[in-house]
Amino acid sequence: MIHPLSDCQAVIPESSRVWQFCVVLPGAKIGENCNICSHCLVENGAVIGDNVTIKSGVQVWDGVTLEDWVFVGSNVTFTNDRNPKSRNKNWVMEPTLVKKGASIGAGSCILCGLTIGEGAVIGMGSVVTRDVPAGEVWTGNPAKFVRKVGEKEKK
Repeated sequence: MIHPLSDCQAVIPESSRVWQFCVVLPGAKIGENCNICSHCLVENGAVIGDNVTIKSGVQVWDGVTLEDWVFVGSNVTFTNDRNPKSRNKNWVMEPTLVKKGASIGAGSCILCGLTIGEGAVIGMGSVVTRDVPAGEVWTGNPAKFVRKVGEKEKK
C-alpha cells in the first residue's frame, strides 16, 4: 500500500506500506512487509530489509542500511557525514549499519560510520557515538552500555 499523498519513486513490494507525506527516492531498496510511517524520507542509497518498522519523522539517508526486523522510533536522526558543510563537493559518506532485530528508541541520534549490533536496543533520546555490540541495551548522551538484553533492569 502506497498512500496517495506520498511521493514514492522506488519499487515497493505489495506487502509493504508507505504512509502519507513520505518521500522514497528511486534508488532506495525496500524489503517485504515494511511499515514506513508518515513524514519519512528514504534516500537513494538507503537499504531497508524485510519486516522493518520506521515510525514518523525519520530520514534514512544514503549509506544507511537497516537489516531485517529493525525498529526505528519516531524522529530518530541518522547521519552520513561527520563534517557536514553546505555545498561541500568533497564530502565523505560514512555508512551506518543497523543489524537484524535491533531497536532504536524515539528521538535518538545515530552518528554515521557505526554498527548497531543484532538485537541491540537503543533507549529513547540516546546519542550513539560508538558501535553498539549485539544484544546490549545502551542509553544516554553519549549512549553507554546499561545491561544485556533480557537482563532485569536494576532498581
